[in-house]
Amino acid sequence: MARAQGPSLRVAHGVREQRLDLRFSADDLLAVRGGVEAYASELGPRELVEDVVLVVYELATNAVRHGGGYGRLNLWRENNRFVLRVSDDGPGLADPQAGMEPPGPNMSGGRGLWIARRLSALNIDTGPCGTTVTAAMPS
Repeated sequence: MARAQGPSLRVAHGVREQRLDLRFSADDLLAVRGGVEAYASELGPRELVEDVVLVVYELATNAVRHGGGYGRLNLWRENNRFVLRVSDDGPGLADPQAGMEPPGPNMSGGRGLWIARRLSALNIDTGPCGTTVTAAMPS
């Protein structure tokens, strides 16, 4: 099961803010997906929730596959949008521009970042000590 650090409640500028904070491994990906769906369903419309779940799942899967087998997810609502951050401690992303173009139809992978880029404003911070992908999804 995903090791939850939250959801945690914090106060910023006098406003209570609830965050989902999960550490995960390959065994936790389905639990992460379910937790994100439950959290996002409380805060947004169904169509947006489905997109948030898909982006989180793709980025978390990438963190497990390419980032050392583990990752961390932070998800919160800010200024009428969902913001999510997936990070790992892997060797870094070889090409931070990955996913700008759709993968070929015969490729077995390479769709995760492409999907995330289509559904959100994406920022990738990568280096030899890991990668952090931040996505913002307006509602």
